[in-house]
Amino acid sequence: MFINTFCLAIIQITDWIERFWHYANYGIPIGNFKVSVISLITGVIIFYLALIASRVLQSYLQNRLNETARIDPGIRYTLFRIANYVLLALGVLFGLRAAFGLDLTTLAVVFTAMSVGIGFGLQYIAGDLASGFILLFERPVKTGDFVTVKTDANGEVQGRVHSINLRTTIILTNQRTAVILPNSKLVNQSFANWSFGDRKTAIQIDVSVDYDSDVDLVTETLLRATEGVKFVLDEPKPEVRFMKFGETTLDFRLLVWTNQPRNHVKIRSDINYKINRLFIEEDIKMPPPRGQNVYNDSSRFGGRKEAGLVA
Repeated sequence: MFINTFCLAIIQITDWIERFWHYANYGIPIGNFKVSVISLITGVIIFYLALIASRVLQSYLQNRLNETARIDPGIRYTLFRIANYVLLALGVLFGLRAAFGLDLTTLAVVFTAMSVGIGFGLQYIAGDLASGFILLFERPVKTGDFVTVKTDANGEVQGRVHSINLRTTIILTNQRTAVILPNSKLVNQSFANWSFGDRKTAIQIDVSVDYDSDVDLVTETLLRATEGVKFVLDEPKPEVRFMKFGETTLDFRLLVWTNQPRNHVKIRSDINYKINRLFIEEDIKMPPPRGQNVYNDSSRFGGRKEAGLVA
């Protein structure tokens, strides 16, 4: 009696499984395609496996390439991104094929139809996508570079490139604010890459003094103003250039070098503070900005003329 009941239960379970499999495999027509529950599940599984494979491959490449110090970090980042995009694209293609039974010819027709919509309605997104690949392959800028990018007629963004994604580039400013820029801004307009090639960057500070100033004393004082300033390199050494005889001033240019270009604002500020203090100590006069009257004021700079610094 028990055996008969057990066998009957097995037969019923088998029948339920067959019915479920039949309905799960039943293709529902959607346009020119047939979709079933099993095909959809298979497509999702394939895409999920491709996603896992891309992460595993990136981790493997990162461990392997990090052992090779000669490979540039930007090249490593590009390889990671390309591997990720290729595996995800394959996952999408094979997932769609498993879910909807698409072949490559059908996919080509679909992508051709989509390209028409992209050309009319999504042209900016398409431009950003194409710009992302240009940045990854041409590499005018790479992760870790310090850049200055104009955002509008009057504004600009300065910061370190955190990541270059398929459509956008993320820049971290000195205030630790993440600025997300479309890739097309870095391809279609000019920008300053402070870290391109040599990491050492020159910072120039222009200074104008009165005609009766001692040129040698001005040169010596400007060089003293660079001593002990954080992030200023000893090699190449700071230098002073006598630029020209202006209409009412002697114009000099102070050049200092740094390998921390993201701190150029602080470097310039620290040097300007020291220049102002040392010029007061050495009684080196600086003319006021053009268009302002020169006057004596005993409450300013010990009775000397009002000073102004061009930097």
